[in-house]
Amino acid sequence: MKYLVAIAVMLGLVFVWLAVQTAARRFAARHPEFGPAREEGEESCGGCSSSCGGHCERGAH
Repeated sequence: MKYLVAIAVMLGLVFVWLAVQTAARRFAARHPEFGPAREEGEESCGGCSSSCGGHCERGAH
């Protein structure tokens, strides 16, 4: 029974996250003055040093 509850909670969290992303995209579409909605992973090179394996573009810091 615990496993079914855990699976249900995880699926619920996934659907809530999808709803949040959809709401953010709709908000960004209605308010272009704020720019496009930033997706996770875009331009997020903060917090890494130069030894991160080069996944950050040069000059993006």
